[in-house]
Amino acid sequence: MAQQAPLLEANGIQKRFGSVIALRNGNLTLQPGEVHAIVGDNGAGKSTFIKIISGVMQQDAGDIMIEGRGVTMRSPHEARSLGIETVYQDLALAGHLDAAANLYLGREVLLPAPLGWFGLLDKRTMRRKTEADMRRLKIGIKSVEQSVMRMSGGQRQAVAVARAVAWGKRIVIMDEPTAALGVRESLMVLELIREIRNQGIGVIMISHSLPEVFDVADRITVMRLGQSIASFAADETSVEGIVRMMTGAEAQYLTAAVDG
Repeated sequence: MAQQAPLLEANGIQKRFGSVIALRNGNLTLQPGEVHAIVGDNGAGKSTFIKIISGVMQQDAGDIMIEGRGVTMRSPHEARSLGIETVYQDLALAGHLDAAANLYLGREVLLPAPLGWFGLLDKRTMRRKTEADMRRLKIGIKSVEQSVMRMSGGQRQAVAVARAVAWGKRIVIMDEPTAALGVRESLMVLELIREIRNQGIGVIMISHSLPEVFDVADRITVMRLGQSIASFAADETSVEGIVRMMTGAEAQYLTAAVDG
């Protein structure tokens, strides 16, 4: 039987800004129903890498494949058409709108009108579908009619994730999903990531919290100085080993061992 192609493959991705090389060799393989964490110090190239995968930027070199098919994403819209959604740190939610309106912002459902689909918003349908999405992801909020500005940080993060999952049928990218959250809310978000994985969606997660990475990730890619330098199954490495790779201490240790 032929082996199934990975959900996503990014090979040899490069990005330059003038004379500055932001990404010199980005590599990542994502399987369906897998949480793949990307870790590295500031300036390692993580953000540039996911912006390319999400269509915000275009690579100067390298290839991206979705389920074995080469793709070119010239915009976030093209990435979304391939089933890729991204949750950034700022969440990009409209605070004055409720959860349902945020899930359908830019994708509003309209009531039928005599001359076509130019009628009023079908709020009932949007709320019903939002409630179904929340139940599917086991997200507990008081009401989908509650304005986002009145929600806790964890609840707002959950709404942003629910929106991504509702439209990202293949891949959800999460940039520092627990940043600025308390312990309890962070645990809620991590449980939400597990629920996404259980539904067969691939998750790419950037995080500076290595304990959280090891709590939820199946695979970890380490980036340093614009390169993907190593990729491990999470149960085959340790926090200490990842830190050594991130800081270059592992390479220094190996060099010293060879020289000795």
